Amino acid sequence: MRCKNLVDVGRRQFLRGGAMATAGAAVVTVAGASSASAAPVAGAQLDYPSNKLANIADLKVNEPMDIEYPDADSPGALIKLGKAVEGGVGPDGDIVAFSTLCPHKGYNVNYNDKDRTMNCPGHFSRFDVESGGQQVWGHATSNLPQFVLRVDAKGDIYAEGASDLIFGRPSNVL
Repeated sequence: MRCKNLVDVGRRQFLRGGAMATAGAAVVTVAGASSASAAPVAGAQLDYPSNKLANIADLKVNEPMDIEYPDADSPGALIKLGKAVEGGVGPDGDIVAFSTLCPHKGYNVNYNDKDRTMNCPGHFSRFDVESGGQQVWGHATSNLPQFVLRVDAKGDIYAEGASDLIFGRPSNVL
């Protein structure tokens, strides 16, 4: 009987401690949200500078174009899919761009034009480019960062942010 009571007390203390930690995190979040320099929440767009990537005329359907965004240390792929997709831009809503660094361990992912996924050779994670880079298989625990794109009147394609933190970066600041 004595051991059972100690386990119950331990559970109660654990739950009480967890509730206190959650409350403390909520206070920090609320206090941080009220300041002008609040950090973006997970899944929010990260503001990198606007960079011209290509022109619509440079793209061929289902053939990725190598890009670098937001800087030369960050490889990516720009893809015209041929049908409107989540986050797609351009006249057909079919142009997307993603970081090609796997969010799990930073391996360079490769595009599979047959099933339209980005595939990691390191631990076999797969990401669906028609669904915003959603992780569909493997060890990765987050989606592939999708670049926020804009197309101007001349057909020039600009990257203006990322949906998630790019692998290896401690923040969204260059």
